[in-house]
This record gives sequence, C-alpha cells and structure tokens, in this order.
Amino acid sequence: MEKKLKSRFNLLENVYINYILIGILFLIAIPLNQAGIIGGSVLITLGSVILYSVVGIGMNILLGYAGLITLGGAGFMGLAAYLSAYFTRDLNMPFLFSLIFSVGIPIIIGIGIGLISLRLGGYYLAIATLGIGEVLKQVFIEYDVFTGGFSGKSAGYINLFGLQFDRIGTYALYAVILIFALIIGHNIVNSATGRAFMTMRSSEAAAQAMGIRMLKYKVLAFVIATIYSTIGGIMYMHLIKFSFPTTWGLGMSLNFLSIVVIGGMKAIAGPVVGALFVIAFPDLVLKNIPIIGTSPGVAYIFNGVLIVVVLLFYNRGLIKIFTDAKVLIKKLIGGK
Repeated sequence: MEKKLKSRFNLLENVYINYILIGILFLIAIPLNQAGIIGGSVLITLGSVILYSVVGIGMNILLGYAGLITLGGAGFMGLAAYLSAYFTRDLNMPFLFSLIFSVGIPIIIGIGIGLISLRLGGYYLAIATLGIGEVLKQVFIEYDVFTGGFSGKSAGYINLFGLQFDRIGTYALYAVILIFALIIGHNIVNSATGRAFMTMRSSEAAAQAMGIRMLKYKVLAFVIATIYSTIGGIMYMHLIKFSFPTTWGLGMSLNFLSIVVIGGMKAIAGPVVGALFVIAFPDLVLKNIPIIGTSPGVAYIFNGVLIVVVLLFYNRGLIKIFTDAKVLIKKLIGGK
C-alpha cells in the first residue's frame, strides 16, 4: 500500500501530468453543470478563470522570469478581442484565419512599441505601458465603426472546421487550450531563452557580460506575453460574446498583476491559482455573503488584502502551498 502511494506521488512529480490534471479538474465542471449541480453562470465564471489564467501565464513569463512589468496587457487583449469579433462577425471570416490576423496584428504593433518602450526600465517602463494601454482603450472608444463604441461589440461562439461550438463545447476547448498554454510556458522558461530571461532578471550587467542581447530578449519576452494576451482576448470575446471599451482599462491590467503575485511568480501554474482567487472567489463566494457581498468594490478590497497577506507571509505565492503540502505528505508516507 505504501509503495503504491509512493509511486502515485512520484507520478505527480511529472509537471506535464500536473498540467493535464489541472485541465481535467476544470472539465469536471461540465458533468456537474449538465447534472444541474452548478449553473451556467458558474461555468462562465470558471471559463473566465481559464482565460485569465492563460493571460496570466504570459504575464508571469514577462514579470516573474524576465523581470519586466507591463500595465498595458489589457489593451492588447482588447485589440485581439475586437479584431476577432470584426473578422468573424462583420466579415464572416473563418475562425482560423481570424485567429491568425487577430494574434498577428497585435504582435506587429507590440514589437514596434516594445522596441521603443523596452529601452526604459522599472517604473518608467510601467508608466510607458500604462500609457499604451490607455491609448488603446481610447481608440476603442473613438473608433466606433470598428468597436461599436459604447454600444459594444458582439460575437458568437467559435465555429471551427464547420463545427459550431456551444457554451459547453467552448468551455471544454478552453480547458484544452489552458493545458497547452501551461505546457508551452513551461517549455519556454526551461529552454535557453528562459534561462536568458532569468539571468536578465537577476542582473542585467551579468547578462550583458554573458553575451545576452538585452533588447532582443526584452522584446521577445514582451512578444510572448502579447501572444498570451491576444489569445486570452479572443477567448474572452467568444465566451462572454460582448465587449465594451471600458472593459480593457487599467483595472483589468491590475487584475493580471494580482493574479501573478497571488498565484506565485516564477511558477507557470501560479496564475491558475491566482485567477481562482481573483476572479472566481469574489464572484462565487464573496457575493453570496450577506452585507459584504452587496458592498461596492468588495472584490478590489479582497484582492488588495490578499496581496498584502501573500507578500508578508507567503511571498512565493499560493501555488507553493500545494508544493509544500505534497512534500509533507511524502515525508509522512515515508515515515520521516
């Protein structure tokens, strides 16, 4: 019995299996929904957790591994969302072609902006990216022919290879996308590129001495984060199916920052845990608490308090609680 338990824990040491298990845990919500145990709104909330996790993975690579900060991620996410809605709804373009253009256009814009703004560092970079995000939000407001302005822009569920997805199908597809996002992110940070990011984060002087081209890797980290953001934006548009320009503001960018810090920087699966606390917990738990749940801004208060608590008492992020628990159980099983 003890040997079986040990072998199962050894199996869980494989990070790829852990990532697949994360996707499976989200997929369990589908039979629960069909059985009437959880409602459709819970499924939408969990779908939002998935897409926020995807964006958070890219943010984690940028912030946790490369040591760069951006407050303009929501702008690129919104740009991809509007592009996807425009191509699929207004131009009736097949989803795969729409996906290519909706990801490609923000990347091209992101590279141009990155070549300029990434010459800055620290607070100056944060302010520059904040300005970029606010400019994009203003474009969404003014360019109402493309975005619908304050009237909003709508889109439908994904139609892929002639197969029209419904809410449950879209949710299942997103869970699979999350698995691939985790695996790709893990492979990036454990490659030569990831090691260059971590060296750059630890010491720019040391990175330059080792021959690492700083601007090249800064732009690369920014592009990777932009790709994850654009994919998250497309997922948002085809799950929520509606968007307002004010959605893509500073508040959303700060949510991504909260997700990374709370979940755990330098941990690829950290944003999943962070998104559960930042997105799902306020919507599924806090709102159902009498008096507190009806108070405006309670989610922001909760996020702020949780960030302070995590930084003070568990600065490695809440994802490390699971790692520590696994180590403790293994010690108990081994009799140590």
